[in-house]
Amino acid sequence: MDILLLLLLICKLLFSLFSQISYASDTITLLNPLHDNGSTLVSQGGTFELGFFSSGSSGNRYVGIWYKNIVVRTVVWVANRDHPVKDNSSRMVVQQDESLVLIGQNQSQILWSTNVSTKVSNPFVQLVDNGNLVIQDGDDNKDDTFLWQSFDYPCDTLLQGMKLGWDSKTGLNRRLIAWKSWDDPSSGDFTWGVELGSNPDIVMWKGNVEYFRTGPYTGNMFNGVYGPTNNPLYYYTFFNTKDEVYFQYTLRNSSVITIIVMNQTLYLRNRLTWIPEAKTWTIYQSLPRDSCDVYNTCGPNGNCVIAGSPICECLEGFVPKSPQQWNAMDWREGCVRSEDWSCGVKDKDGFRKFGSMKLPNTTHSWVNQSMTLEECKSKCLKNCSCTAYSNLDTRDGGSGCSIWGGDLYDLRVIESGQDLYVRVATSDTDGKHGKRKKIILATSVIASLLLVMLLAFCIYMTRKRYKGKTKPRIPMEDKDKCKQEDLELPFFYLVTIVDATNNFSIENKLGEGGFGPVYKGILVDGQEIAIKRLSRSSGQGLKEFRNEVILCAKLQHRNLVKVIGYCMEGDEKMLLYEYMPNKSLDLFLFDFGLARMCGSDQAEGSTSIIVGTHGYMAPEYAIDGLFSTKSDVFSFGVLLLEIVSGKKNRVFTYQAHNHNLIDHAWRLWKEGTPEKLIDACLENSCNIFEVIRFIQISLLCLQHHPDDRPNMTSVIVMLTSENVLPEPKEPGFLIRKFSKEGEQSSNKQTCSSINEVTVSLLDAR
Repeated sequence: MDILLLLLLICKLLFSLFSQISYASDTITLLNPLHDNGSTLVSQGGTFELGFFSSGSSGNRYVGIWYKNIVVRTVVWVANRDHPVKDNSSRMVVQQDESLVLIGQNQSQILWSTNVSTKVSNPFVQLVDNGNLVIQDGDDNKDDTFLWQSFDYPCDTLLQGMKLGWDSKTGLNRRLIAWKSWDDPSSGDFTWGVELGSNPDIVMWKGNVEYFRTGPYTGNMFNGVYGPTNNPLYYYTFFNTKDEVYFQYTLRNSSVITIIVMNQTLYLRNRLTWIPEAKTWTIYQSLPRDSCDVYNTCGPNGNCVIAGSPICECLEGFVPKSPQQWNAMDWREGCVRSEDWSCGVKDKDGFRKFGSMKLPNTTHSWVNQSMTLEECKSKCLKNCSCTAYSNLDTRDGGSGCSIWGGDLYDLRVIESGQDLYVRVATSDTDGKHGKRKKIILATSVIASLLLVMLLAFCIYMTRKRYKGKTKPRIPMEDKDKCKQEDLELPFFYLVTIVDATNNFSIENKLGEGGFGPVYKGILVDGQEIAIKRLSRSSGQGLKEFRNEVILCAKLQHRNLVKVIGYCMEGDEKMLLYEYMPNKSLDLFLFDFGLARMCGSDQAEGSTSIIVGTHGYMAPEYAIDGLFSTKSDVFSFGVLLLEIVSGKKNRVFTYQAHNHNLIDHAWRLWKEGTPEKLIDACLENSCNIFEVIRFIQISLLCLQHHPDDRPNMTSVIVMLTSENVLPEPKEPGFLIRKFSKEGEQSSNKQTCSSINEVTVSLLDAR
């Protein structure tokens, strides 16, 4: 009997021991702290892990939570982000006053604490499988009662189930604050949270400056954020009660991993989705997504239209406050009414409807949930300070009332927008304005028809005048003379060029391009010239050469090498240039020379003769022979990447990944480390954020589809402004290839990267 009792006691002790071991895998108790010795907590389902980690080269130690089974360490929460530990002697301890504290080597040194003061007899800390770190009372049987939780103190990442917003009863403000940099988890100045008011908004700030807002919630979506209503990944809700105001999202498929992360390097709020097959995060959505998303881009009463050129325009009934600044694309002062108005006076007071609008800043708006739209209009008319109104809720045809007073800020046209009724200084609004548009349209149609009829009559009379007449024949001996006269450049005889180049001697040869050799020559008057001699194997015929001569004649410019003349005798076709003693840009900008064969009146077209250098030609041109102004934008994007990196795209490869320059730049961009692309020559002399912006612009120029690329006017605006840029898609020509035999690597150039090829692998957080 004693033996049986002894066995039972041993079994009970073993069971208790194993239970504690299992229990301790996701918990910290009074007797079981967490030491910085490689020990971690793992949530019960194995989704998340908590432990000590280092970030970057500083050696600082932090306590954080990351995904357990994602190979790229992705830290979603950091306890002591602003209080790093300098060594690995610290530990996480739970105390009886419910506090979870981080204690240093000196037991009295508290480095971080949850600051909970209520005492309980059996507190413990647990890592839950949704990524929440909670403190509970072991004597309380309620699993969902938390004395403290990390979800109330987010860092830079919003997980499923987390609340972004306010607890009005306690004054708790849950907001995201970006890491200062990719390897520094301390608090940056890029934040995202809920701005309280009569109609709350979700806003991003750069420091204390408003940077982006979603627009008010209109019942099923945020008015200023475009997105499909039936999102396949998640659905979100926005709670606005007297006790709480917060945003929250829930996954539709539990197997999908998606998070929202603040990126201070690019000043973007990214929604990332994990792709298990590729073992990488991909960007599902970025905000702001374009220049019009940046807060109040066009100033008060200015409307931002991303498809416009320029993108800012005054609302109808308004004019620029400062026309000179407005025309210089400085829109900060916005717009004012174009004429005086009188409140409540007929024909001097009314509203004009603007469709698909992001509603103005709601900070000083007034709302009523029960009013109809007509009642809202009447309410606004009676208040002389009211400047605009709209529905509060867009569901079921619209309901409720939103009213704005004073200037209207942060307006834009957007697909998810709604009708906004703006007070103007005349009753020439909706109905009358529509009639005026119809009159203008009818007048334009009639005028166009008359113009077409007039042109047809002129063509008819011209043909009738020359009917029966034939074009005079030109004798063969005069044809060359006609050609010379047509080409608008001085003609040089072959014998003159032969004498100038000493019969094209090898000593006078300067180099050779895609169309043939280039020679140095001296004319009889002592002028030095360079002669581009078209080789017979170049594939360029008479038509192409004539086009090139005409183009050169029309492109004379003080900053371009001057074209002196041409020669076209027999099989010889040559262009004469002024001699450049310091060589040309092709020595510094790779493969720089290209003679385009577009007609002067062509904006796009196709050709069966592809000219140019592979690696710099747009995909649609190199593959299908389709060219347009967007083809040059692609080439500019490659050139910009080469300037930033000091490397060639065509021949430069990264052996570890078999990437060319475009592919390598895209990989670094997706990893969030585009600064690795910068040439070592520039590292100590450039503005890192400015160069990263140039990389983003180059990737936008390199988009696979021409319609996704900006035009050169937009590129100039991007390069010379600080407007937010759209997120690039995967560029064209991500072709894995190695250098062809005999081709020179970019380190042969005069001023290229010092470290030639550097590939650094960094642990993504």
